Amino acid sequence: MPTKRSPRKGSLQFWPRKRARKFLPSVNWDAIDSTKSLKGFICYKAGMASAYVKDNTPDSMTKGKNIAVPCTILECPPMKIFSIRFYKYGKVAKDVLSENLDKELRRKVKLPKNKTSKLDSVKMEDYDDVRLIVYSIVKKTGLKKKPDLVEVGLTGKSLEEKMIFVKENLNKEISALDIFEHGELVDLRGLTKGKGLSGPVKRFGIQLKVTKSEKGRRRPGNVGPWHPARVIFRVPMAGQLGMFTRVIYNNKIIDLGKASEKPIKNIKNYGDVKTDYIVVKGSIQGSAKRQLILTRALRETKRTKKVNYEVVELR
Repeated sequence: MPTKRSPRKGSLQFWPRKRARKFLPSVNWDAIDSTKSLKGFICYKAGMASAYVKDNTPDSMTKGKNIAVPCTILECPPMKIFSIRFYKYGKVAKDVLSENLDKELRRKVKLPKNKTSKLDSVKMEDYDDVRLIVYSIVKKTGLKKKPDLVEVGLTGKSLEEKMIFVKENLNKEISALDIFEHGELVDLRGLTKGKGLSGPVKRFGIQLKVTKSEKGRRRPGNVGPWHPARVIFRVPMAGQLGMFTRVIYNNKIIDLGKASEKPIKNIKNYGDVKTDYIVVKGSIQGSAKRQLILTRALRETKRTKKVNYEVVELR
């Protein structure tokens, strides 16, 4: 009989398969282009719904008709600037803390008693780039009090252009509705649902062995040869599944607004949306209340970009 051949089970693109160190991942902000000043935003997954929409997509088979599409509701509380970070030769050279920081930040980071420097005293010619450390005012959502912090890149051809945005928004609340628009494509970065210890069948998708095989069906038949006398990392074994950092690319914003003007209530495992919100087409990784980073689309596709939905009702 011919030798059985099968593609390997489980991608080596994501390795090792263990829990992520932090909820909000680091982002290569230099790779992301943006028309607005701020390249990213912190949001929280509220849950999924069905959107009853009118399809205005050109050349669509359902053009002009009302259809139902799955969507995810993201709550986007306002953000504030925690510090301004200056870079030199690709490394952090200086951090300048903002004034009038919220007291809830003490739950997250240790704040210095005395500030060493001010923004006006910084010489721009000494640095190559500037980015912001921002934090979400999550207490407005009612989820928790401890804010989430993340580094966010700025758009601009020069340091002076970026500093204009910094000085205009220092000690002010930044809204997601000023950064993102209806019909825009966005990427979402964050952690998947945690599933704990899982076997190799669920974790890597290997086939079950025949019914009467010894020592269990839901395990590999062989973990390797005698020599080398060790189990190599490519062998599918039981271990952690979930709580992995993943990116969902090219999500279409089909609706956005303020909860005060158009309320969204009684979401399962979440409750009411109390601040600004963004509704994207399709599903997003993570459980309810999971913090995510909303960024500009890194690699737009023509097919998703031309989709045009007009929301009639959220169910």
